[in-house]
Amino acid sequence: MKKPTMLWTAVLLALGLTACAESPTGRPQLMLFDQTQVNKMGIQTFEDLKAKTPVSKDKKTNQYVQCVAKQVLSVTPAKYQQNPWEIVVFESDQVNAFALPGGKIGVYTGLLLVAENQHQLAAVIGHEIAHVMSGHSNERLSSNQAVQATLGVADVALSAMDTRFKTELSTAFGLGAQVGVILPFSRVHESEADLIGLELMAKAGFKPEESVKLWQNMAKQGSGGTPQILSSHPVPENRIKALQKNMPKADAEYQQRKASGGLPACNK
Repeated sequence: MKKPTMLWTAVLLALGLTACAESPTGRPQLMLFDQTQVNKMGIQTFEDLKAKTPVSKDKKTNQYVQCVAKQVLSVTPAKYQQNPWEIVVFESDQVNAFALPGGKIGVYTGLLLVAENQHQLAAVIGHEIAHVMSGHSNERLSSNQAVQATLGVADVALSAMDTRFKTELSTAFGLGAQVGVILPFSRVHESEADLIGLELMAKAGFKPEESVKLWQNMAKQGSGGTPQILSSHPVPENRIKALQKNMPKADAEYQQRKASGGLPACNK
């Protein structure tokens, strides 16, 4: 029994790699990729999507999405405003939006049926921009690479061991990495993006309380039933609780913006 125990210890130590960066919330991060490289990947992904997915030609819809996105972008740190962002509305029933490294934002028309007003759309766009600000793409790529490298080491070690349960142990290592590392990383990213996005929308002059209504709408669209431990996203109830906990701070940001005048007026 000692050899499997030692192997588990080695794998866990390898997965506990030292982080070399911090997110905007101060959370330690593992970043193995050059950000310029990640930006190029984001740009290429966006170009591929534009080639495969119809782009909306509706002038009013495009103006509306552009208006909301630009308002949110206007309150991001200066380095994210150095180059203009490309903002595209895609014709699709998907209830989704995304932002990619390299300055790309995509919004699917299906989202506009669920995000009922400019404030709710700002909550989604703020959330997606927060992923970029936090370097989540780089971190996810890095963690996946680290896990694959560790599993490779474990497989070599298992091959050298005289064990009756090599297949079972290999499967256990893979499942442990998926549930213990990869999925929790996704949930951390989503929760972090929610809170940073909440701050962004409030600073931009959008009503932060509408973020709760948005995720309530989203919950009605959900697939339902997946345990949070096996989900890449926090369950809606937990997501809403975290937003409500941080609402006083966000409302203070909104009231400050409101007092200065010039609240957004993006017409759907």
